[in-house]
Amino acid sequence: QVQLVESGGGSVQTGGSLTLSCAVSGYTYTTNYMTWFRQAPGKEREGVATYVTGTSTGLTYYADSVKGRFTISLDNAKKTVFLQMNNLEPDDTAMYYCAARWVGSGGTWFDSSKYNYWGQGILVTVSS
Repeated sequence: QVQLVESGGGSVQTGGSLTLSCAVSGYTYTTNYMTWFRQAPGKEREGVATYVTGTSTGLTYYADSVKGRFTISLDNAKKTVFLQMNNLEPDDTAMYYCAARWVGSGGTWFDSSKYNYWGQGILVTVSS
């Protein structure tokens, strides 16, 4: 049974930092998209950052809105994906979800409809 469990959310002020963690278990594919999505109240879910596992270079992709502020990384030994978020802004306030899928299932890395496995979500609140 595949499980993705997020942790590390909370409330910070503008300019602060948080690190989200996503612990993965029961997942067997080698080359995958591990992606953080977020959904703010009244808005559609959007892709934030993707880590492509099984590549030699640790390929990553970022939404334009978070480039230079957020960093996605993977600890293979701990089977955990991290999202380091710096210089947070009120517009970053959202529920953040960790998701996983096999690269071979088609679509782009930020296409949420292609993802099979999701965490329960964790709230990040940034106050001004």
